[in-house]
Amino acid sequence: MSKSMIETAYQVLSEQKGAIPFVDLWKQVSERMGFTPSQAEDNIAQLYTDLSMDGRFLNMTGNQWDLRSRHTYSESVTDTSTIAIDDDQDDEMDEEASSANLDEE
Repeated sequence: MSKSMIETAYQVLSEQKGAIPFVDLWKQVSERMGFTPSQAEDNIAQLYTDLSMDGRFLNMTGNQWDLRSRHTYSESVTDTSTIAIDDDQDDEMDEEASSANLDEE
């Protein structure tokens, strides 16, 4: 069933001119799939997971979703080097803490 949902989501986004909020995308997908409210509730998390895993989709600011093909590479890739943890800094802090503990003894 999730294959049909993801293909329906692709179709919905293809018909749009740009990104749409996940809630709106989900409403359209569940309507097109003919889900009952109970089925919609049971399947919403699966669609979100499928969108996240499928390389054709792009999760943008504010939980807006769009087709990756509409965006440049730089828009669709997060530069993780700017969020990397500096391990050397952590080591220096550990050494300073150890020295402070030795000085107290």
